[in-house]
Amino acid sequence: MTKESAQRTMLLTGASRGIGHATVKLFNQAGWRVLTVSRVPFTSDCPWNGGLENHIQSDLSSPKGYDRLADEVRDRLGELGLHAIVNNAGVSPKRPDRTRMGVEDTSYDDWLSVFNVNLFSAALLSRLLLPELKATSGTIVNVTSIAGVRVHPFAGAAYACSKAALAALTREQASEFGSYGIRVNAVAPGEIDTSILSPGTEAIVENQIPMHRMGRPEEVAATVLFLCSGEASYINGAEIHINGGQHV
Repeated sequence: MTKESAQRTMLLTGASRGIGHATVKLFNQAGWRVLTVSRVPFTSDCPWNGGLENHIQSDLSSPKGYDRLADEVRDRLGELGLHAIVNNAGVSPKRPDRTRMGVEDTSYDDWLSVFNVNLFSAALLSRLLLPELKATSGTIVNVTSIAGVRVHPFAGAAYACSKAALAALTREQASEFGSYGIRVNAVAPGEIDTSILSPGTEAIVENQIPMHRMGRPEEVAATVLFLCSGEASYINGAEIHINGGQHV
């Protein structure tokens, strides 16, 4: 544990797999206390110290639960304070054959559910927990996506639009919260090697990524940890692309 990270607490949404798993484990190894949020109960499939007692089950697709979630976070904090929020939760509904849903395929309920999880929860949790972040001059990291800046063959229209909006929210939060000493940045992953990869990703890796490989969840997690550290103390309002050059 470093002196900087001693007694620091981070709230992470979307902790049940992939990038969320890697982020929890890396922050835990760095000495942070991690409060995790997902719609499923804690599972021993992704163990870390204190995981069971620091997990909060909450469905971010329902805004009715946001106030209760914020209250639960405050109860769990005690006197340690909240030093970071990482908004990693994200959903991307698929058609019955598991292909992407375009505008033609996406109902209003689908749009609303995606935006609740991917965007509105990030905005409202920052509002509800703003006093706690002010007290520590904390930081927020929003996990956007390469799909927010270009049409992606696997990410649906609602997902892409929500991630583009999350990038805009990052700029708004950075501008508004900067005077409180709160920094807000985003990381935008591309093709990351997780369990939810779609068939055909190999062609993207070969034809669109200059480095000709997928990223690792640990590489995204390391960037998130850097943005939450003192080494990034003058980085505010940035969106860092983690995609091996796929966006160029």
